[in-house]
Amino acid sequence: MKRLAYLPAVTFALVILGLSGCKSIDLAISNISPAANSPVVANAQVTAPLVEKRETLTATGYAVITVQNSKNPSQQRLMAIRASKLDAYRNLTEQVYGQQVDASSTVSDMVVLNDTFRTKVEGIIYGAQLVSITPVGEDTYETTLSLDKTVVQDLRLLFLGQAVAKGR
Repeated sequence: MKRLAYLPAVTFALVILGLSGCKSIDLAISNISPAANSPVVANAQVTAPLVEKRETLTATGYAVITVQNSKNPSQQRLMAIRASKLDAYRNLTEQVYGQQVDASSTVSDMVVLNDTFRTKVEGIIYGAQLVSITPVGEDTYETTLSLDKTVVQDLRLLFLGQAVAKGR
């Protein structure tokens, strides 16, 4: 009987003790530009994102499964995945280094007889992240790569150094 007499008092003490550790923090950020040492600026720093958002280049490549050079459907899928990845790397290389375009046209009597275009992409890519490899429809794979923009300048300098060494 004595134990039950103390139960309400102990419960009340535990509730008070638990609530005393709680504190309310105002996380609202004001649109007013306050002084640098005001509490609103401190709250804004607390609510700033913990992960820094980085700018990236993204590139996507595609490949069709049935056109792959194999009679085995499983191998065709693997080859299509590889081809879509290589296409994504080519597209990423175009974004980093640009594309060389050679074109020629033959015109006679104001009529185009022949129109030829050739493109070439050349470069080095490292540090690219594989974002996804996804089947699109029933016969295509899509691969997406991303590359941090801080790496792009390093890649360009490396490529220029190699081009100068080769005498291009």
